[in-house]
Amino acid sequence: MKALQIAATGMQAQQLNVEVISHNIANMRTTGYKRMRPEFQDLLYQNLRRAGTASSDTGTIVPSGIQLGMGVKTAATYRIMTQGDLVNTEKQLDIAIRGEGFFQVQMPDGQTGYTRSGAFELDATGQIVTQDGYVVQPSITVPQNARQISINSSGEVQVSIDGQTAPQNAGTLQLARFVNKSGLEAIGDNLYLETPASGTPTTGNPNADGFGSTLQSFLEHSNVNAVSEISDLIAAQRAYEMNARVVSAADEMMSATSNIR
Repeated sequence: MKALQIAATGMQAQQLNVEVISHNIANMRTTGYKRMRPEFQDLLYQNLRRAGTASSDTGTIVPSGIQLGMGVKTAATYRIMTQGDLVNTEKQLDIAIRGEGFFQVQMPDGQTGYTRSGAFELDATGQIVTQDGYVVQPSITVPQNARQISINSSGEVQVSIDGQTAPQNAGTLQLARFVNKSGLEAIGDNLYLETPASGTPTTGNPNADGFGSTLQSFLEHSNVNAVSEISDLIAAQRAYEMNARVVSAADEMMSATSNIR
């Protein structure tokens, strides 16, 4: 009985759906996290009677035919790249992006990682780095005797130094944009990698040529909506239960058939 196999694919699909939802909920407080959404496709069809074939010698045509679907499969898990809420942290090296773009960081293996998380620190040499110590690109070094760091909406990093009346320019943060942001590969630690699907990045200064602006002492929270996720979780649970009920019904039908004398 094909109903068992078809219902099993439905249960597997809804299990993955619940796993994606649980991942979103787990990252509700993750800085810069972008929620994910699974998409499903129906499986191949078995044509028991093909539409459009001749049904008689006089040329009559079968109008609709008979097709039996074989279930469902997961097609993709899309990443929704909408803007998250910006929250004031009162920390001078916390930087949020308002609009398009990603921060660029130099990873230990030499690759460039991309992130929306602007929770930065200074390392022992005064370079601006991520929480894992990856250097933000282009590299910006803050002098050891700097007493205050100011970052404007265009990404310019200015430092105030004792004994100097005018602030000193330490460098400018740059952002990267992609044609297909959803095509980036998430590798954890709030980082993404470029892929053939994302396209090559276009870099530029904040507030220029369609890039977003930088906001000092703010962080971008995840774009996960708790109410929507709970609603989706309930719907996935109900769909799983219905597929499980089909398995039970098919089993009862097979049992009734085997008990015929």
